Amino acid sequence: MADNEKVLIKGNEAIAEAAVRAGCRGYFGYPITPQNEVPEYMSRRLPEVGGVFVQAESELASINMVYGATAAGVRAMTSSSSPGISLMQEGISYIAGAETPAVIMNMMRGGPGLGNIAPSQADYLQATKGGGHGDYNLIVFAPSTVQEIVDIVYNAFDVAFKYRNPVMILADGIMGQISEAVSMPPMRDPADIPDWALGNGKNRAVIKSLRLSPDDALAAHNKHLQEKLAKIRKEVVQSEEYKCDDADYVVVAYGTPARITKTVVDALREEGLKVGLFRPITIWPFPYDALKALSDRMSKNSSSKIFVAEMAQNQLEQDVRMAVEGKVAIDSFNRLGGVNFDEEDLFDFIKKSVK
Repeated sequence: MADNEKVLIKGNEAIAEAAVRAGCRGYFGYPITPQNEVPEYMSRRLPEVGGVFVQAESELASINMVYGATAAGVRAMTSSSSPGISLMQEGISYIAGAETPAVIMNMMRGGPGLGNIAPSQADYLQATKGGGHGDYNLIVFAPSTVQEIVDIVYNAFDVAFKYRNPVMILADGIMGQISEAVSMPPMRDPADIPDWALGNGKNRAVIKSLRLSPDDALAAHNKHLQEKLAKIRKEVVQSEEYKCDDADYVVVAYGTPARITKTVVDALREEGLKVGLFRPITIWPFPYDALKALSDRMSKNSSSKIFVAEMAQNQLEQDVRMAVEGKVAIDSFNRLGGVNFDEEDLFDFIKKSVK
């Protein structure tokens, strides 16, 4: 497909093609629904551009292969779904501690446990508040369209390398399975091996997360990581507001629920209700300042309300409450266990709640 040509493509395949065009030359993964089209596509596409595809024996092996490749300065990634991402958590912690720029895709499915293969958003807290051990954070993007998947994946490697921090793209199973027309960005040549990487040919490099020396080396490293994360909080945060300028009622949602909410906002506006959508695009860092500013304006109207719509039990809502600081009433609209909601569900819920 030509650069900037409009093509109809499935979300999972768009992830893979965007990664290849961004210079990704290493993919290591293990199949799991609903993201299997990513490794399938990569197994064909990467050899065409001189890259390496490995179907590992497990998710544990996959993430450690990514660790090795990114330690050598290669643009590499893996993708999985909820149970598989859980198995990767130790390796993700190692990658964060060693500061290698991995890109990780989680196409969420229903849980806990094996659950089902239907779409969910119940990995929000795992992605944004930890997962593995130690003090670290992933940079987490949450796309809501296939075009946004392409754009985010294409830039994710640059972000990961700029900050030497793992990046996760968090989406629900619907996002992987829907097909939309997108414009593909141009093909990039693989980036040069950075000076810090193994095998750079310039100096002896050491990549590790183990620091056993008795001189507080680990404490100093953790201080460095926190300083880096503070910089990321200022420089990477992104959000979108849709019809929020005069809104008395705002729905906070991301991913597929945000797509549905836009339709509901338009329908409720036709009913005379001033409703808007606030969509976090980065969910770590979370756009606290933008949502706080919106809630400060809304608080001048005592009847204003914020609705949190998510396919999880009050996970996104925790960050919303931290941003709003009790200034505006908050109501929850939840669907659990891989159950999505439609426009009518949310429309009726909001309309009944504001009367």
